[in-house]
Parts: sequence; C-alpha cells; structure tokens
Amino acid sequence: MITAVDTSVLLDVFTADAERGRGSHAALTRCLREGSLVACEVVWAELASGFRDEDVLLVDMERLGVTFEPLDRGAALAAGAAWRSYRSLGGSRQRILADFLIGAHAAANADRLLTRDRGFYRTHFANVTVLDPGDAP
Repeated sequence: MITAVDTSVLLDVFTADAERGRGSHAALTRCLREGSLVACEVVWAELASGFRDEDVLLVDMERLGVTFEPLDRGAALAAGAAWRSYRSLGGSRQRILADFLIGAHAAANADRLLTRDRGFYRTHFANVTVLDPGDAP
C-alpha cells in the first residue's frame, strides 16, 4: 500500500503542533506499517521553505520513512486540467495549482492520500482514497 503524504500532515509533525502533531505522527506510523510513504516535489519544496538547513529536512524525512516520488507528465497534465476545470466552475484563487499537483500525484502514484484537507481532495480527486489523520485507525 503506497500512501502519498500532503504537506499539512508533515508540518503537524515537524512543528510539533499541539493540536494535531500526535495524531499526524500516529497516522504516518500506521501508514508506514501498511506499506510505503511518498511525497512529490511540491510537498518537498513546501517543506523546504520552512527549514533553514536542507540536511535537517532530509534527515527528518528519512526518519519518518517518506521518500521522494516525482510527478510524471501525465500527473502534471491531469493537475492542469483539474485546475482549469476548478477555475472555470468559479473556484477561487484560495486554492493554488500546487494543491492540484499534490492531488494528481496521489491519484497517479499512490493508493491513498494522507491529508487534513479531505474536503478539497475528495471533491476534485474522487478517484483518490483520502485519509485524515484525525480519523480513528
């Protein structure tokens, strides 16, 4: 079982979020026991912006068992099409293309997506199984 991980879950852990950190860490651990954890370059870039030292990020991601899994051309094109559809239906700029890249990557390269943002992903990527770290195991 391959689980793609969204930035929000990893930030919960890395920032030791008082409300969500433990639940997100437990969800990551559970998903890793069931298979592998992957994150696309968008997630890695979003995380890197919060780390002063990229070596610390690399060590932390390795410690969590999250590997780098890049987008392929098909996923990138699917993300662009989903973004275009979202905007043509009146979607606001509150959502950025990065969100669509993460969703399309999960759809193409994983069995499920671990994210706190389930409403968005469930709406725009119906073919992706979405896990919320706050849900019971």
